[in-house]
Amino acid sequence: MTPPTTQTAPHVEAAASANSPRTVAVIDIGAISIRMAIAEIYSDGQIRTLESLLQPVDLGRDAFDTRRLSRKGIERAATVLKRFRRVLNEYGVTDTKDIRVVATSAVREASNRMAFIDRVYVATGLDVEPIDEAEVNRITYMGITPMLMARAETAESKSVVIEVGSGSTELLMIRGGNVLHSDSFRLGSLRLIQELDATGLRGAQLRNLLETHVRRFVIRIAEELKADAPLQLVVMGGDIRFAAHRLIEDWDEHSLTKLPTSKLEKLSSQILSMSEDAIVEKFGATFVEAETLSVSLLAYTLFAKHFELQHLFVSGANLRDGLLADIEQGGNWTSEFRQQIIRSAVSLGQQYDVDQAHARAVAELARGLFEQLTVEHQLDARHEVLLYVAALLHEVGLYVNLHSNHKHAYYLIRNSELFGLSRHELQLVALVARYHRRASPQSSHEGYSSLDRKDRVAVTKMAAMLRLAIALDDTRSGRIREVQCTRQEKQMVISVPGVEDVSLEQLALRVNSSLFRDIFGVPVLLRAGE
Repeated sequence: MTPPTTQTAPHVEAAASANSPRTVAVIDIGAISIRMAIAEIYSDGQIRTLESLLQPVDLGRDAFDTRRLSRKGIERAATVLKRFRRVLNEYGVTDTKDIRVVATSAVREASNRMAFIDRVYVATGLDVEPIDEAEVNRITYMGITPMLMARAETAESKSVVIEVGSGSTELLMIRGGNVLHSDSFRLGSLRLIQELDATGLRGAQLRNLLETHVRRFVIRIAEELKADAPLQLVVMGGDIRFAAHRLIEDWDEHSLTKLPTSKLEKLSSQILSMSEDAIVEKFGATFVEAETLSVSLLAYTLFAKHFELQHLFVSGANLRDGLLADIEQGGNWTSEFRQQIIRSAVSLGQQYDVDQAHARAVAELARGLFEQLTVEHQLDARHEVLLYVAALLHEVGLYVNLHSNHKHAYYLIRNSELFGLSRHELQLVALVARYHRRASPQSSHEGYSSLDRKDRVAVTKMAAMLRLAIALDDTRSGRIREVQCTRQEKQMVISVPGVEDVSLEQLALRVNSSLFRDIFGVPVLLRAGE
């Protein structure tokens, strides 16, 4: 007789497979090092890091000086990534869908970055994704926010999160999980060192010049923040983690740790007075770390002193943590993150005196149309957010001039900063706002012509829905709040429950619906609801 366990074994194995964690990896190609984290992601959202690897590279020195990556640097990076790929094979991580490789300022700014990306792909089969400052801030937000909210001091107060990297400095101001301000500055430790090395100064003169430059930088950021007390300073990055492990006992990097400003100042002053060889010998740093420690630690010290803080918080969160969280989320924007983008858009609209009531009404109608027309447009959830933001900002061009305000809207949005949106996503938003009236998209139009077909179609679809939403609030009364869309024979019927007379909106729709018909192939009919 066959044992019962033999019959149920396949089901047991299937259940075990369903509950088993997914092993993934993220790789961060920076200016002075390439780092990899391998982790398991469980079905309940838990992430457990299995291994972290770091290999020094020297991509930033050439990129920041000549705007080109040297052949030697490219080959060094390819060799490191081939080694990382072998490690991944040992862990069974072979599908590129489970591996995300990003590159920051050094690769992003290089004129020959495509040659770098292609060389890495040929050598390893890995796709390198250069990410811009907005994406870095988004990933940083995902990694740091849980730590901020877990501690009362940083959850309730304004927290200024700063990371002085090798090529740039990233900044976030967060309170209660909400982003109040974000920015990125093209000034990092390695970039500044290169600039000062060109002066030919040495010893005390070089140190005085370094302190002067860093002080100016700190003051510049502090003035932009316009922050009032009380606030907390939260610092991130490899250099401050290096320092914290030597100043604080038993720190595990999984939570914020409090570091007295006086201790950091003492260590910063000590390192400033030492040669790179001496730093390596005394503190066990690598030569790459020794080169950048002086600038970043000085900057963090001066930030804390500028705001008259007795202590600062050190975070162990890093770019890899945020990337792993992003993979766990499936690359989708959480509802909280979407709200951060919308908050940023509302703030921008206020700067340009946008009619907030009308903008919000149009945005909500656009969202309703997006949801009702899902089968028709086949766009993903991120496009819904981009359409909503474009609706909030479609009238910013009126701040410049009534004439051609749609074109002014395009330029204002494209050249603005919206937290959470990459430059490409911001370009899509700007184009949707640009086409909220007048001419349909044309291949000769700036910005639109450079898009690939997928993005061109997405922009046209979103602009078509935005025009319908604007027509539905033509009276600027906000009286239409809900829409129901049904496809009847060869037309799209929009019903508005609770509204008996829609004659004015019908007139506006006749003018605004042609783009919808062009892209979706059906005319639009507006009916009063029952």
